[in-house]
Amino acid sequence: MHWRERAACLRVDPELFFPISNIGPTLRQVDEAKAVCGRCPVAEQCLDWAVRAGRVDGIWGGTTESERRAMRGVGTRRTQPCPSSM
Repeated sequence: MHWRERAACLRVDPELFFPISNIGPTLRQVDEAKAVCGRCPVAEQCLDWAVRAGRVDGIWGGTTESERRAMRGVGTRRTQPCPSSM
């Protein structure tokens, strides 16, 4: 069985996971989507997929696109050599 088939979001309106912004009242929608992810048995696999896939809109694995972009940036900086070690 593929991880997506066990996702908690399968039983929720997909619109919840694609907020139109990340300010104002939409923050409540983001929080509600993240709450579904918080009780999802495959949230880790979902997040891993979204990080590897790159730019993916919506809430995946309990994170927004901007949060995942920040995660990728941190990983990229860690793999580059430190100037003092050259």
